[in-house]
Amino acid sequence: MEVKVVYDEERWTLLRNLRDKALKLMDMLRWKGLEAIVYGSIARGDVRPKSDVDVFIQYPISSAILQVYLEESRFKIYRKVLVQATPSYVPKAYIYLDEEELTSISFPLAKMKKEELEFYKLAGQLDYTKLKEGIRVPGINKDLLLIIPVEDGHIESPVTMNIEASAKILGVDPRILRNRIKVLERRREHGRTGVYREIEVSREENFEDILSYLEARDPALRRRLRME
Repeated sequence: MEVKVVYDEERWTLLRNLRDKALKLMDMLRWKGLEAIVYGSIARGDVRPKSDVDVFIQYPISSAILQVYLEESRFKIYRKVLVQATPSYVPKAYIYLDEEELTSISFPLAKMKKEELEFYKLAGQLDYTKLKEGIRVPGINKDLLLIIPVEDGHIESPVTMNIEASAKILGVDPRILRNRIKVLERRREHGRTGVYREIEVSREENFEDILSYLEARDPALRRRLRME
């Protein structure tokens, strides 16, 4: 069943503030020659006070150089984590830029498959130009609701009600959407235990060194990295 949610001024203000935070980070990346996207509620518009600002670079980069860029631009690094969602997915680097871990920049540690990239489209994603223009896009949230922006808010409905139609709205293969539903349902049941691998990385360590260590000891990871 569809439900319309009308935004009040408080929510519009929150959305502007979160987008301004993302634009500041993306501005710095663009200045350094790096293109990024934002994804999730900040792209859809259905933000809440604890919504994340998730900035994602869609290709591998040097984590050491990125850390220098962040520190030169006076972004404080609070935490670094290597995350691999499943054995068949590429490991990714997450750098958190606030104590609450609501603002992050992430990137893959190897080339991503098309299916992995399309997961970001499912959540709703925007590049720098569209974000700056104030555009909002459809996407699914963690409660498996399809969020469709409208002028005064959004319309939401359970994505499982019509997977084919939802996939068409999102511009993805229905198979990709079904896989994403399985992942989100598993995470709702098991929480973070649904993540295959999560490793803390110290300030002095590089993600690439940790990846090399893991690759030498994990045949499944070696096979995934050879798929590039």
